[in-house]
Amino acid sequence: MQKPSARDVDAIVFRAEAGSLYVVATPIGNLRDAGLRALDILRTADVIAAEDTRVTAQLLAHYGIATRARALHEHNELARIPALLGELAAGRSIALVSDAGTPAISDPGARLVRAALDAGHRVVPIPGASAIAAAVSAAGLSAARFAFVGFLPLKAKERAALIAVLAKLPAALVLFEAPHRVVSTVTWLAQTLGGRRRMVVARELTKAFESIASLALADAPAWFAGNADRQRGEFVLIVDAAEPDARNVTADAPIDEDAERMLSVLLDELPPSRAAHVAAQLTGAPRDALYARAVVLRERQSL
Repeated sequence: MQKPSARDVDAIVFRAEAGSLYVVATPIGNLRDAGLRALDILRTADVIAAEDTRVTAQLLAHYGIATRARALHEHNELARIPALLGELAAGRSIALVSDAGTPAISDPGARLVRAALDAGHRVVPIPGASAIAAAVSAAGLSAARFAFVGFLPLKAKERAALIAVLAKLPAALVLFEAPHRVVSTVTWLAQTLGGRRRMVVARELTKAFESIASLALADAPAWFAGNADRQRGEFVLIVDAAEPDARNVTADAPIDEDAERMLSVLLDELPPSRAAHVAAQLTGAPRDALYARAVVLRERQSL
């Protein structure tokens, strides 16, 4: 069988079909990452439902797509579902998009997808750019598997309960985080998981100021504090799996009085990660436990 020529391939256009809901991945930053099939669907869909119509309008304008997007976000999704199901029932096609990446993954859209499936409509995924895949591919993880966590719960009790389960997995943990919470989240992860795990910070992926840094979890809070620009943008945080012999210690792990006294003195002159390192060398106490305790002591000093 003769292979199709480049011209034949270019002539292939996918068209949105009647009564179908398309879950369309869009670029996570660089508009050149838009998939060809995604653009075909956006050009031919009767309706484009978007998380933020202003963001989607920029993508559509860039590729000369005239269809105006309709808003479908976390605050109106439930209210808009009946009308959108009516559109599908009437034989119209819908393209669902979020601001960046794939809808329904830490973004609105899952409830519409479920409703469409329950109503018997065809749901078609149109894959594309993914912050998760991009970050993991460039992380150089030791873990053979990873668990996607998304955004951690805001309530402390729920967050702690979730991490208590995930920490036991022999897998890397992949999280999203907002710039105004990234430092507190990283500090909490270091306290909770111990500082020996490796963290990868992927910031502004595919954008002009993209950066990917790999460092010990214990050193991550100081790394963020060292440069205000590191706290800006959109983040994927990856905590690699614990080494087989690593102990999962917290601020409650036992430390003898002499080690804690020395740690307190060192904290007057050194950051928590360095103070824990020196105290561990001098006393033989576990560095992770010392670091977790150092973070608590430093917080008390700042009150």
